[in-house]
Amino acid sequence: MEEKNPPATEASFDTYDAADRPFDFVGEDVGTALICESDPSLKKKLLAAMKNMGYQITESPTSKDALKNMRYHVYDVVIVNENFGTDNPAVNEVLQYLAHLNMSTRREIFVTLISSRFRTMDNMAAYNQSANLIINTKNINDAGQIIKSGINDNDAFYHVYKEILKKKGRG
Repeated sequence: MEEKNPPATEASFDTYDAADRPFDFVGEDVGTALICESDPSLKKKLLAAMKNMGYQITESPTSKDALKNMRYHVYDVVIVNENFGTDNPAVNEVLQYLAHLNMSTRREIFVTLISSRFRTMDNMAAYNQSANLIINTKNINDAGQIIKSGINDNDAFYHVYKEILKKKGRG
């Protein structure tokens, strides 16, 4: 009889470190958010907005840290600056990772892109960047209202789809 899963070896435990997990415990109705922002003034406003909305928040100082956190947790909201960890937005590792996620996983994450290039709530630019929403840095003071509105629109858009998945036992 062929064994499907090899037995755990000492080497397989070397790659797992419980300290890498972003949360010890998350309540059932508590959303989680990952903030990838290097600018302290922008980060402060984003943190305040997400705390006011009741999210449990992880702050990532580097792209590597953000990717490590996403390895162990599917966040409800990911807020990432287009220049996070890079001077060239086209090579933003966090955005590239999110763009290449399996669609069923990606659909569960609301991605907000912080940009100085694109207009706030520019849907075509958001689609092009594999984000759900764009907030221009000029509108950062209204980030909480903009994100809340975007999440509500996204939930309404996918409501029927998610209900059908639940009825079929896949949601």
